[in-house]
Amino acid sequence: MSRKKWILTLVGVLIVAFILWRIFAGPGKSKGPGEFGMDTAVPVTVVPVAAQNVPIYLTGAGTVQALNTVSVQPQVGGQLLKLDFVEGGEVKKGQVLAEIDPRTLQAQLDQATAKRAQDQTQLATAKANLERSSNPKYAPYVAEIDRITQKNTVAQWQAAVAADNASIADTRVQLGFTRIVSPIDGVAGIRQVDPGNVITTTTTIVTVTQMHPIYVLFTLAGKYLDEVRAAQANGTLNVAILNADNNVLEDDGTLIAIGNQIDPNTSTFQLKAEFPNASNQLFPGQYANTRLKVSTNSGALVVPAAAVQRGPNGDYVWLITDKPPPGTEKNETDAKAGADKKARGGARGKQQGAADNKPAKYVAMQAVVTGGEAGDNGLIVTSGLKAGDQVVTAGQFRLKQGTKVTPMKPGEVPAPPTTAEMKAAMSSSGRGRRR
Repeated sequence: MSRKKWILTLVGVLIVAFILWRIFAGPGKSKGPGEFGMDTAVPVTVVPVAAQNVPIYLTGAGTVQALNTVSVQPQVGGQLLKLDFVEGGEVKKGQVLAEIDPRTLQAQLDQATAKRAQDQTQLATAKANLERSSNPKYAPYVAEIDRITQKNTVAQWQAAVAADNASIADTRVQLGFTRIVSPIDGVAGIRQVDPGNVITTTTTIVTVTQMHPIYVLFTLAGKYLDEVRAAQANGTLNVAILNADNNVLEDDGTLIAIGNQIDPNTSTFQLKAEFPNASNQLFPGQYANTRLKVSTNSGALVVPAAAVQRGPNGDYVWLITDKPPPGTEKNETDAKAGADKKARGGARGKQQGAADNKPAKYVAMQAVVTGGEAGDNGLIVTSGLKAGDQVVTAGQFRLKQGTKVTPMKPGEVPAPPTTAEMKAAMSSSGRGRRR
């Protein structure tokens, strides 16, 4: 056999020997994430199950709608002299927004006034003639037909004066229209015309939108109609507006109307809420996420959402128990060994100090049924738990049924290992190497 073949054979024998040595002389199996020794406890964060009065909300989507929107148009035509508002600024009811050249209408008013004075003079003359004809001294000398004519002449001039008065009143109204005022309190939009232009009665000068209060129109699924109607019958319902992060933007809304039909295409019904909008957070046409409070669930059991896990058989939580759950043979053996050690009062138990004197805690997988959200980070549990139960909210990835744990409050940091615990860990590691 050549030298090269001897070298290759030797290398192969060495590799096989190394593999056999690793199999039979190497350290024991590494522990999985949930496998801990008798004296090793997994630190976990726990929170008690709380009984709370939880408001029940229905969420929907809608749009903000102005209470009133007015397109301001002149009621008389003419040249626009000036604008008296700030675009995007607030205006008050009766505030002058624009002025139209009043000279033409002023001249018409003067003409009507002069015409009335002329007719009043004619009326006075007719009345004087009628009085003279009716005087007993002259009555025998006046024909009856003349007296009737004079009486009708007085009535004619009285009617003419009345028409003049009406013409004057109408002209004064038209003259008043040259000062265009805001019909409502609101916010002025962008002007549509500029001073100097000749405008007509169809010209829109600006749009004024009333924003205090303001409406929000939103929809809910048709299945909630009876629930909402029953809740409204018991009192006023609160409506809140949420932003994109589900934080409350406005929470002082009131439900004022429920639609009278369900849309067959979307299976939703419409509702209207009113908001004071004192802070001007809501703007007409704005998209709005709404939250309608319909009732309060008194004494509901609430756990943090982080405590609820999803399993193949449904939701569950890790429940803190004083003893290993039934069926966990390893943990029952560990608990029995711990109790025997405590009863013997050996030297090792004395070295571990006060930490070993605390009663051992374990976890059990507890199936639960949730019934909706409670606030931003809570869930309502309808079955599976009772008030005061301790559930794990952090550290679940290291747990399995019956794992021994060290419960901690939220934010609490686990204590460093004691000398006895470090010696026990080293001893356990040594035994693993000897295996």
